[in-house]
Amino acid sequence: MSDELKKALEGCGAILYGDFTLASGKKSKYYIDIKRATTDPKVLGLIADQMARRIDGDGFQRIAGVVLGSVPLAVALSLRTGIPFVMVRKEKKDHGTGKLIEGQLNPGEKVLVVEDVITSAGSAVYAVETLRQAGANVGTVMSVVDREEGGRDALGKLDVEMRALITASKILGK
Repeated sequence: MSDELKKALEGCGAILYGDFTLASGKKSKYYIDIKRATTDPKVLGLIADQMARRIDGDGFQRIAGVVLGSVPLAVALSLRTGIPFVMVRKEKKDHGTGKLIEGQLNPGEKVLVVEDVITSAGSAVYAVETLRQAGANVGTVMSVVDREEGGRDALGKLDVEMRALITASKILGK
């Protein structure tokens, strides 16, 4: 499964080498431009299929994507599974409804948070905390890529299981 995903990520140009600053502020010699994957219908479909297989039978009632990066993943997975989704904003809008969570979320629902790439898990932790404050039952975060740089531990401190379709070491051949 991960070999097919690795080839797809390479094929769409999502794996870049050079000097990069990540969202976490860390410096890196490689970057996974997951938006190249999530804007390619074939690669996005592959990701959704693999995620759907990994959650089959887990009883999730809602999928949550963090605006903007993981929303395409939430949409694609929702379409594959029939599970409705919500979007978690990083900050309230100053117009309209001013909500942090867009879409219908019912208290007590079992929610899967999807992420594109997890490094330190900062945005995933934020999403988990925001959803829990709204009454959701969040115990799992699934990402396309785990950079293996502390995200799993950060989520573990919240008693959240982290799943990833592929790890950075697998992508980099380590």
